[in-house]
Order: sequence, then C-alpha cells, then structure tokens
Amino acid sequence: MDFKGQIAVVTGAGAGIGAALARELAARGAEVVVTDLNDDTARAVAAEIGGHGRTLDVADGAAIKALIEEVEADIGPIALFCSNAGIATGFDLSFDNAGGASDAVWDKAWQVNVMSHVHAARALVPLMKARGGGTFLNTASAAGLLTQLGSATYSTTKHAAVGFAENLAITHRDDGIRVSVLCPQGVDTDMIAGMNMGPLSKDGVLSPDYVAKVTCDGLAKDQFMILPHEQVLGYMQNKAQDYERWLGGMASLQRHVRAANAE
Repeated sequence: MDFKGQIAVVTGAGAGIGAALARELAARGAEVVVTDLNDDTARAVAAEIGGHGRTLDVADGAAIKALIEEVEADIGPIALFCSNAGIATGFDLSFDNAGGASDAVWDKAWQVNVMSHVHAARALVPLMKARGGGTFLNTASAAGLLTQLGSATYSTTKHAAVGFAENLAITHRDDGIRVSVLCPQGVDTDMIAGMNMGPLSKDGVLSPDYVAKVTCDGLAKDQFMILPHEQVLGYMQNKAQDYERWLGGMASLQRHVRAANAE
C-alpha cells in the first residue's frame, strides 16, 4: 500500500510498538489516529506527529465501532487499521498447570488479543468493501506461530489472532482488502519489562522503531506474514516438519527456564 495521504488508525499507540508504528506511518505520509487506553499518552504521541489522539479500550467492542464511525465521519475513510493493542497475562513460571489461570484472566486476554481484531473487522469490512479495499494490520506474536512458555493464555489467544487474520485475508482478498499479521519475538516495550525473558531474548530484543520500519516495509508490499525476527520462519518450518521433535525441544527448553527461575 501507499501511505501518502491515507488515514491510518493505530490502537495501543501510546507507547511501544504502537507509538513507533504511528511515528513511522506519519513519516511515510499517513494521517494517523493514535488511540490508547491512556488518553494522555495517546494525545502526546498524536501531538508529536501531527495526528489525532483518541482514548480507546479495545476490550470494548462498542467503543471500537464508535471510534471507527467517528473517524470515518470527522476525519475521513480509514485506509489502514492497525489493531495493535495487546496484553500478556496468565504467566506462571512454576509451570504448575497450563489451565490454571482464572476465567477472568482468560476472558480479558480473549477480548483484547482476539476480539479487538474481530470488532474492528466487523465495523470496517463493509465500509472497505463499498469503496473497493483497505488494509488491516493485526499485531499477534511469534507465540501465535510457536508457543509461549509459561502462559497458555497468551499463547492460545495469539494463535487465535493469527487464525483470524488468515481467515480475514482469505475471505476478503477478492474484495480488495489486504491483511498483514505482525509476529515478533522480544521487543523492548513495557509489556516485557520485568518479565522473565527466557527464550524471548534468545534471538535478541528488538527496538520498537526497528519493528515499525520492518512492519511498514511489509505493509508497503502487501505482505501477510511480517516477521521482524527472521529466525521465526525457520522455527515454523522445523515445527511443521517434525512436530514431535519440536514438542520435545520445547519441553526441554521449559526445563531450563524452570530451573533458571528457581535459582
């Protein structure tokens, strides 16, 4: 896609990957609507890039619909919707029980990491179809292609996010709608601050600015799978080639993480 003069919405853009995406899109000529749960940070990033700041809780489907309607009515047609906001919860590095997180933790992760993408598509697909196309960027994680040691909640919801992006891309390809899914490993954001990094740091922790550049390069090429950590492609291939071996390898890696966490 060509960013110049296009309206882009970025959720979770008050900091981290979202803020870096907003800056990169603005630098490439887009008019950016910066949204975040924190109104102050959203408006600060918007002021920095000459964009529009809005408060948005992506766990609220009605709020996503209202935001899209407001932007379409007051600013213009949304060409790119970056459904970037996410949460990493349900971690238990004692590995006591993969199903141990509470229903409340599961429900919140599902609303933020999965249903936020669904709600955006539900509101925007009809509008994009009517005008001949548009683009969605859904931020998932390498955990959605591989797994997340210590959090079945995060791993499962990110797998679901990738699955929805695939279906969205296939269903609406002939409508001129393009879909990209962003699947990084460790990125230097508040989300991983204080987290036991474990295998997250194995291939390096990337800067949000670098991830944003790679992402926009991928969007410019209408690329579906965007992998800032290129090694992830090899891990995916190894997983598909020999699932049993991959499971055994991950179990071995978990033993190392458990032992390191016990020290």
